[in-house]
Amino acid sequence: MKRIVARMWKLIRGPLQWRVLWFAHAKFMVGVTGIVRNEAGEVLLLKHRMWPADRPWGLPTGYAIKSEEFPKTIVREVKEETGLDVVPGRLVQVTSGYKLRVEIAYEALHVGGTLKIDGFEILEAKWFSPDMLPEGMQESHIQLIKTGSPT
Repeated sequence: MKRIVARMWKLIRGPLQWRVLWFAHAKFMVGVTGIVRNEAGEVLLLKHRMWPADRPWGLPTGYAIKSEEFPKTIVREVKEETGLDVVPGRLVQVTSGYKLRVEIAYEALHVGGTLKIDGFEILEAKWFSPDMLPEGMQESHIQLIKTGSPT
């Protein structure tokens, strides 16, 4: 049976192979999170409007758009949500997320911009010492802050 499948695979070269692969495999969304720090080593946290009421605080995060390089996703998301400019740093974590989602986290350094929050998604944005994080944080984000070192 394997030989027959291998022969068939060789016969359908090119675009048809890609179509078969596309139908046969899961499609993923990629969530990108930024551990954004300022020069003082504080971490940027956002109070998200659409997150659970008991856990609204977390790191800047969003989904990659088609063909976007993942470090650029965090630059775009931070700019959209806060008006701040960041430079992405090292990759901290890649994990499988809920259902068909991949989670990627990068360190990032605040380099400028003026704080102006997106009132639709974000209720508040503040800098916190890693030792003095607010109540109501996502546990996974607390762990990212602890494992990520200053950029």
